[in-house]
Amino acid sequence: MPENLLYYGDNLSILRSPAFPSDFVDLIYLDPPFNSNATYNVLFAERNGSRAAAQIKAFEDTWHWDDVAAATYHQTVQAGGHVADALVAFLKLLGENDMMAYLTMMAPRLVELRRVLKPTGSIYLHCDSTASHYLKVLMDAIFGPQQFRNEIVWKRTSAHSDPGRYGANIDTLLFYSRSDTWTWNQVYATHYESLLSTFRVYTQ
Repeated sequence: MPENLLYYGDNLSILRSPAFPSDFVDLIYLDPPFNSNATYNVLFAERNGSRAAAQIKAFEDTWHWDDVAAATYHQTVQAGGHVADALVAFLKLLGENDMMAYLTMMAPRLVELRRVLKPTGSIYLHCDSTASHYLKVLMDAIFGPQQFRNEIVWKRTSAHSDPGRYGANIDTLLFYSRSDTWTWNQVYATHYESLLSTFRVYTQ
């Protein structure tokens, strides 16, 4: 695959193309939206920097239980396995609604993402409290609960209070590995001088 290549469109069809063989990707980060009531577009510019004549709609964050969602559900369930078990349980719990449509459409994409991930690879799924608990169960079904590594809580800097409840100001990243031999690169940061000055350093 050429470097610095951008694909746009439905990632499921792209993941199932010959461009993405199994055990191919080192690291995956995804931030699938839910209930943001937004339409997401990819904007292309001409070589001279002006706006391109066409705007390509990447996807809409409008998940509804319809014929497409129902067909995807039945295809995934017919494949069997833990993923099918999870979707059947979700349908019994949630019924045919927007959340069920979202989970149904996420399932085959997460299956393909696991397939293309190298044995040493890792995946980070960015989500919020709307669906994080359901996605955790779905990820357990696909990757195996033993491959769950961390739940990373990200507190937004624009913290605020919400009337009559605690502030909704965090997101969650679910970190899974493909196997028990995942690659881990330790990250270090330089401390501020103001912090270092509060400690005494003794040398011999």
